[in-house]
Amino acid sequence: MNLTPDQADILGELINIGVGRAAGMLNEMTEAYVRLEVPLVRAVSVVEFKKEMEREGVDRLAAVQLGFDGPFFGTADLVFPPESATKLVALLTGEEPGTLEIESVKAGTLNELGNIVINGVMGSMGNLLGQHIDYSLPNYMEDTIDHVLTSAGADTARPILLARTRFMIEQFKIQGEVILLFDMGSFEALIAAIDTINAGV
Repeated sequence: MNLTPDQADILGELINIGVGRAAGMLNEMTEAYVRLEVPLVRAVSVVEFKKEMEREGVDRLAAVQLGFDGPFFGTADLVFPPESATKLVALLTGEEPGTLEIESVKAGTLNELGNIVINGVMGSMGNLLGQHIDYSLPNYMEDTIDHVLTSAGADTARPILLARTRFMIEQFKIQGEVILLFDMGSFEALIAAIDTINAGV
């Protein structure tokens, strides 16, 4: 399940456009300057993603999930290690980590953030095909990697499009993951559309 360099470049550009739009909206939400970057876009298997997280010492994830439907369909997740999620919420809200106040706003803040980022990314992909994409309401959860992926409908047959996203707010750098899980036919349709565009360049 490997992307060619051209496919990875086009997907990276689409996702960069999406997170760029999201960064603009986040800058309106906070007084801090927010910059989002996507330095790496890859297609991986569920097993490969789990092993990669385990190598980094991550066994639990804070995740915002949205289902998407349209010319391609599946589930999109914005995930962080729980500590990074709390730090990001603290930076966006001004609440102190470890307090009851931050726990009370954590789910709502991350749902709003996930909605902005994922809609930006999927909107760029929808524009690729010239079609509208519908979304479910965002759902926040904090659980083991296995449970997060199971909740998203992941299994060994579904490809994951993984975009490692850096949220840079002033002097802070917080890394999260944008995970797109496609039904197999949908992923193939996306790659075919990318190949068609690339052939026309």
